[in-house]
Amino acid sequence: MDDKKKRKKDENAKSDDKVTLKKEIGLLSACAIIIGNIIGSGIFISPKGVLEHAGSVGLSLIVWVCGGGICALGSLCYAELGVTIPKSGGDYSYVTEIFGGLVGFLLLWSAVLIMYPTTLAVIALTFSNYVLQPAFQNCLPPFIATRLLATICVLFLTWVNCSSVRWATRIQDIFTVGKLLALVLIIVVGLVQIFKGHYDALVPSVAFEFSQDPSFGQIALAFLQASFAYSGWNFLNYVTEEVVEPRKNLPLAIYISIPLVTLVYTMTNIAYFTSMTPEELLTSNAVAVTFGEKLLGMFSWVMPISVALSTFGGINGYLFTSSRLCFSGAREGHLPYLLAMIHLKNCTPIPALLVCCIATVLILCIGETHNLINYVSFINYLSYGVTIAGLLYLRKKRPNLARPIKVNLLVPITYLIFWALLLFCSLYSEPVVCSLGMVIMLTGVPVYFVGVHWKEKPKWIYILLERVTYLGQKLCYVVFPQEDSSETEPLTAKAID
Repeated sequence: MDDKKKRKKDENAKSDDKVTLKKEIGLLSACAIIIGNIIGSGIFISPKGVLEHAGSVGLSLIVWVCGGGICALGSLCYAELGVTIPKSGGDYSYVTEIFGGLVGFLLLWSAVLIMYPTTLAVIALTFSNYVLQPAFQNCLPPFIATRLLATICVLFLTWVNCSSVRWATRIQDIFTVGKLLALVLIIVVGLVQIFKGHYDALVPSVAFEFSQDPSFGQIALAFLQASFAYSGWNFLNYVTEEVVEPRKNLPLAIYISIPLVTLVYTMTNIAYFTSMTPEELLTSNAVAVTFGEKLLGMFSWVMPISVALSTFGGINGYLFTSSRLCFSGAREGHLPYLLAMIHLKNCTPIPALLVCCIATVLILCIGETHNLINYVSFINYLSYGVTIAGLLYLRKKRPNLARPIKVNLLVPITYLIFWALLLFCSLYSEPVVCSLGMVIMLTGVPVYFVGVHWKEKPKWIYILLERVTYLGQKLCYVVFPQEDSSETEPLTAKAID
């Protein structure tokens, strides 16, 4: 009897020491991840691009509201997918499960190669520019200084994410509150201006005076610019396996966060136009700083600090979620297996975090990244559309699959109609930009067939991979995680049927 008790005690001890991703993301942290990833540098960069392509203040505000509405439709679809296929990895995991390895790999390839490293680089550069701007009031900060500070920020937050999931989520919680307070300050000051009668640019007769004839192509590009500011609305789906009670908290966090961000973005843009004419906004290199200089007087220093805090939290959020995408891809065999390993004690995916960090630093070293926003937005929208089309395909192919959430079919259909129109207009207006985005994605086809599909590789390649993996394990102190099937098993088992 004593031996049995002892054996049972040992088994319990082993189960407590499981090396697995920890479920430490509650509802508050889940909302913070969505809001913190959406509100990064976009709201301080995109207003200029949206206004430039929209051609008028009124139409630009409509683009901001509709952009939030489209995100809401998409997020409802992702809520269904997230609880039906409760795996970390977001779009990649869903598309791989529904359409197979090649389509999933192409999304993974474009995301790891260009989409997330470029977005991280843009946010990091925005952070360094706003931090350094007060020291260089009459000129732009030096090229090397901005790159160096951006790199230091990325390296520091990578270290934090490698050290502890709890530290990373706490930083996300704190800086999400900070960035919301910064935007609330802009909104309150803007409302005060409206009450004082300073709203000439918002009067309908003036707001819809077009600086250029509106076209579907230009409106599509305005939506692409706004989509960069809204990007990140699906990032909670990348860490589903670390969410406490994902079937409840995942959709609830989406329902809370998306409307809140849409309201904040729209009111922030209204506030900008209470202090700046459209011409002034288009000539400003730092919209929030210009806003602060015009309305906050001696407290104008608050704006660059607020933007720095906002972007700092954005970098943390993107590192946290994009590293889980690498982790998921490696677990499926689409990336080196080393990236699917986690630290033995901290339970953090250190190799995946390091890959994200290195890719971002390389892009920072290459040069200017702001021109890549349209590439990133196009690839983003392409992946969203493919994923939501997968929801419709899954409904038809597996109608009896357990779905804790089931959205009305009009939701994905409406999203896909808008998606198709946007991509068509984008291709018509900017064929070079969109074609390059497609080329970046399609370069993954030969990589997939050589690296993944080709199973009978020469023996020396496998030996080399094993040695590199073993060396990486020793350097990073990582092992393969044990799967926790408590949340995933019931649904994925049915999906296989």
